[in-house]
Amino acid sequence: MNARPTRFLTFIPYAAWIILFVVAPIALIVYYSFFDLTGNFTIANYQNFFTSIYFKLIVNSFWYAFLITFFSLLFAYPTAYFLTKTKHKQLWLLLIIIPSWINLLLKTYAFIGLFGLYGPINAFLEMIGIGQHQLLFTDFSFVFVAVYIFIPFMILPIFNSLDKLNPALIDAARDLGANSWTTFSRVILPLTMNGVKSGIQVVFIPALSLFMITRLIAGNKVITLGTAIEQQFLVAQNWGMGSTIAVFLILFMFVIMLLTSGSEKGAAGSGKTK
Repeated sequence: MNARPTRFLTFIPYAAWIILFVVAPIALIVYYSFFDLTGNFTIANYQNFFTSIYFKLIVNSFWYAFLITFFSLLFAYPTAYFLTKTKHKQLWLLLIIIPSWINLLLKTYAFIGLFGLYGPINAFLEMIGIGQHQLLFTDFSFVFVAVYIFIPFMILPIFNSLDKLNPALIDAARDLGANSWTTFSRVILPLTMNGVKSGIQVVFIPALSLFMITRLIAGNKVITLGTAIEQQFLVAQNWGMGSTIAVFLILFMFVIMLLTSGSEKGAAGSGKTK
């Protein structure tokens, strides 16, 4: 049998999946973005998006997504590094990943109990003399919970990059007289940058569209693009404006993916570096 028709047949399920679950939903979002509340064709939604209200919303979303990604990376990189040095690293990694399997809503409600006025954290603060504080519905609680939720997704790609790093490259740097900081900054970090970029992708992009924990933890004091989409679809019933925000959110995601894409370097394999 000719290999070309066989290759074409194996491509059909992949193409069908892409068309049904990627292309068609995006096409529908773009289609609805050109209609107003009464169902008339318009480009007013796109004009509204470039007003100061939505500009402030975009800045707000990117700022909180940056904070969540920054703190996730700050804690994830050293955690992933030390995990690769432990004896049972796969087991420790599994223990860190397991909480990410728990339903997001359950974890969010758990933090409502922890941060509540009568929760254990406030009880501890009162015991040591600091007194009760309103921890819920603050920027701190929102960023803290978001970092907790996303940090396993930052650890995993960084751990994989560090674990695949060819140890001969680190030995070579040290043989040439590099100290620990120079070895890290000139060898380890650059060669694991793809793991960092992957981690940024899987944290920054969903952080841009967070909406549930903004309501439950931040008390709607934090408004992101995801919150705006939810409000337009479920409250205002303005599918056109909600779709328009979603179109720009998808564009932002593509830009972030392009900026954080890269090729793999320095992996341990046959002893050669790519």
